[in-house]
Amino acid sequence: MEQFAFVENEVKPFEDAIKVEMTEAIKHFERDLVAIRTGRASTAIVDHIKVECYGQMMGLKELATVSTPDARLVTIQPWDKSQMIEIEKAILASDIGITPSNDGVVIRLQLPQMSSDRRDELVKVLNKKTEESRVSVRSVRKDFHNQLRDAERKRNVSEDFAHRLSDVLQKVTDSFIAKVDEMQNKKEKDLRLV
Repeated sequence: MEQFAFVENEVKPFEDAIKVEMTEAIKHFERDLVAIRTGRASTAIVDHIKVECYGQMMGLKELATVSTPDARLVTIQPWDKSQMIEIEKAILASDIGITPSNDGVVIRLQLPQMSSDRRDELVKVLNKKTEESRVSVRSVRKDFHNQLRDAERKRNVSEDFAHRLSDVLQKVTDSFIAKVDEMQNKKEKDLRLV
C-alpha cells in the first residue's frame, strides 16, 4: 500500500483510497467463495488452475473449452489434444479434490453428491476464509490508521481532522466487514441447501 497524502479538510480522497484497498480484499474473498463447491457444477471451480504448456504457465480456460452440461459435471475439451496429460496433471495437483476422467477427447470432472459431513467440512472452510477476509480488511484499516497517526504526529493534519478521518475509516471498515458477513451468510445458505 502506498503512503497516502493527507490534505486538510478533504475527506473524500481518503475515503476513496480506503475503499480501493478494501475492495481488493473483497475481490479475493469472492474468488475464495467460488472455489468452495456447493455441489452444483460451475466452470469457476477450475478458473484458478494453471497448466504448464508451451514452456509457460497458462490458465486452463486459455487452453480449452470448459462447460457444465449438467448439474454435477464439468467438461474440459482442450483445443490441442497433446495438452490433455498436462491439463489432467494440473487438475490432480489443484485443491479441487476431484479426480478427472480422460477419454482422449474430453476431460470430465464429476462432482460427488454432497453428504452432511462434507457440507459441515465446507462450512468450516468457509468460516476460515471469512475470517481471513475480515483480517485483510482490518489490516487495511490498520495501515491507514498508522498513516493517519503519523501524519497527526508530524502535524500534517490537525487533531480534529484526524479524529474526523478516524471516524470515516471506522465507518468504511464496518461497512466492508458487513459485506464480508453478508457474502458468507449467502454462501453458507447455498451450502446447506444442496
